Amino acid sequence: MLELNSASLLPYFTAGWPSPESFVASVQAAAESGCPAFEVGIPFTDPVADGPVIQRTSSQALEAGVNWREALRLTGLAVQKSGIPAIAMTYCNPLYALGLERACQELAQAGCRGLIVPDLTLEEGEPMEKAATAAGLDLIYLVAPTTPDDRVEEIVRRSRGFVYLVSLRGVTGARQELPEDLMDQVRRVKKSAELPVMVGFGISTPAQAASVAAQGAGVIVGSALLRAIGEAAPERAGEVTREFLSQMVQAMRHPEGDVVRAVS
Repeated sequence: MLELNSASLLPYFTAGWPSPESFVASVQAAAESGCPAFEVGIPFTDPVADGPVIQRTSSQALEAGVNWREALRLTGLAVQKSGIPAIAMTYCNPLYALGLERACQELAQAGCRGLIVPDLTLEEGEPMEKAATAAGLDLIYLVAPTTPDDRVEEIVRRSRGFVYLVSLRGVTGARQELPEDLMDQVRRVKKSAELPVMVGFGISTPAQAASVAAQGAGVIVGSALLRAIGEAAPERAGEVTREFLSQMVQAMRHPEGDVVRAVS
């Protein structure tokens, strides 16, 4: 099972992108930067929750032959070399196509300890919850800014590992500014949750990460990190990842100072 806390930083990587070697090197760099786990996107043809950056990486990985089986092979290699567990992000379609029990078992065998399925609803979640639990996976539900309070309580009750708070309306992607009501949203979810709360969608800078950490929540960063990796040569993926995440980890460990600098 996942062992995270309110100061955790989880990076998102697309399996096998920009190359198999670069993907593994990036995960190793994440571990060296102090990240306790990583989120791995399984390339999929219709990633409805993802913004243009992640969609592009997923498409490129698929074109390079990173299917379900290859994605899991590379994830297992990255887990082995980095020493940190993976949290898989995928969609209902491939999970049901393979069969929930088999899919969850294969994810667990690849070193995944958590599972995020953005298009899974609470109403349809029970079979997935059973399959995930049987495989030793924490099934993580998402809370949106528009989620009613009573539904937040139900999501918190049924989530395992952590609660994923979506910081904004819409798809993933880096933003220059976070929503003004984000800290209210963090407090709303934390009021109901004993699990760690992780904030994702839109966080792109150390200052933004620090402001979230100051409220006692962790951070998931994806699009901004992948953009930085994509702008560099593939062989520099590990170096770029280390520099990017080290700055964010440092900011989250000293959030008060970074928040002051961010608003001064």
